Amino acid sequence: MKSMRDFVAEGEKLGLVKRIKAEVDWNLELSHIAKLNEETSGPALLFENVKGYSTPVITSVCTTTQRLALIMGQPAESTLSDLYAAWAKLGETSIPPKWVDNAPCKENIVMGKDVDLFAFPVPKFYPLDGGRFFGTAHFFITKDPDTGWVNLGTYRAQLLAKDKLGTQFIKGKHSDLMLKKYQAMKKPMPVACIVGCDPLLFILGAARVSAFTSEYDVAGGIRGEAVEVVRGETVDLPIPAHAEIVVEGEVDAEKFMDEGPFGEYTGYYSGVGTDPRNFVDVKCITYRNNPIFWGTTVGRAVTDTHMTMALSYGATLWQQLLAMKIPGLKGVYCPPEGSGRFLAIISVKQMYPGHVDQVLTAAISTEMGAYGLKTVIVVDEDINPWDIPRVMYALSFRFQPNRSQVIKRGRSTPLDPSLPIETRDITGRLLLDATIPYEWKQKPVPIELDPEMVKHVKSRWSELGL
Repeated sequence: MKSMRDFVAEGEKLGLVKRIKAEVDWNLELSHIAKLNEETSGPALLFENVKGYSTPVITSVCTTTQRLALIMGQPAESTLSDLYAAWAKLGETSIPPKWVDNAPCKENIVMGKDVDLFAFPVPKFYPLDGGRFFGTAHFFITKDPDTGWVNLGTYRAQLLAKDKLGTQFIKGKHSDLMLKKYQAMKKPMPVACIVGCDPLLFILGAARVSAFTSEYDVAGGIRGEAVEVVRGETVDLPIPAHAEIVVEGEVDAEKFMDEGPFGEYTGYYSGVGTDPRNFVDVKCITYRNNPIFWGTTVGRAVTDTHMTMALSYGATLWQQLLAMKIPGLKGVYCPPEGSGRFLAIISVKQMYPGHVDQVLTAAISTEMGAYGLKTVIVVDEDINPWDIPRVMYALSFRFQPNRSQVIKRGRSTPLDPSLPIETRDITGRLLLDATIPYEWKQKPVPIELDPEMVKHVKSRWSELGL
């Protein structure tokens, strides 16, 4: 799979993508159809008749585990935890991108005064949004001026003018670190905003990939082949050759425009009004013939945003825990209801006293867990971390508050609505031990079925009419 068009073609064959031929309005109607569809785990929707436009919009690409499996090239029956394991294994191999001379993303090139972002069917998603958001299912490409490290990062992008895109490069994120370097050099930072691409690249753009590692290299490892890239027209950045829409420009750290508010994946607005933020001064747009605009409804869980984060954050956490060489790790799950980032459940085979405490503190010490992870639950190996009823069982009958920990200070995200808007830099962390302690000499005796009687009963199952 190299492009959004590959996803649409494969998805249609499997009944995972549906074309909507009726006219829909980009102003709220399209997003509301998509959101209501997502709440019933419906298919990805390709809107072919958007009011006032001749190009289509696709939504809900990543809403279900089955579609995530398709994107990753894994079996359709895979669980999220299966995808974590596949990600961790495949991601061990790094395959850098491959440069090509000609690319579909260059079929149309618009420069300078002819640039007009309103030429694309950009939706307005929710009534209180500050405007239309060009970038929701997208990513920005930036490059470190010192090392040449290329980063793909998903940061919302509001349509502010025909040649201006608002940004929200959150403090401490990789693009923000790069922007500060350009600021010190007194130069604007070249950027490219990609809308419509191989969906795996968007998932990786939202992932917590470690600093100095390019998401392109990880994508190559997961795909088993290099991502094809081409140089930008006005920026020296590697652009996905099969991208639908590419917006090239630059960000000046000293310049600001009012941006927001925006209905975030937390189910709440991240602020109460507009805020001055950096923006992209757009110099060029390239796009495919009849480009497919890709958007996500964000908003309250569960949407494709939450599924994407549950996959990318959970897989990254699992990969980083394995890299710590902690013995006995059996599984991890970051529920999409928690956007994949605020809650992690880990199962472990206990092998020594203090093993659970090691796992709990390790989780919040990873690259992924250090930013925003608030609650970690560790369960015994007989509990599948994605089996929420069994996790609730462990929390009821194995958990003791006095074996758990509260850590008062940790790095937070400015999008966490459980904190006051003006103080969202620091969060607390809750580490829950929902296991039977390793060091207990006398452990609770579990109730178990007799294996021979289980065989006998199963042999009579049909006879019993069950």
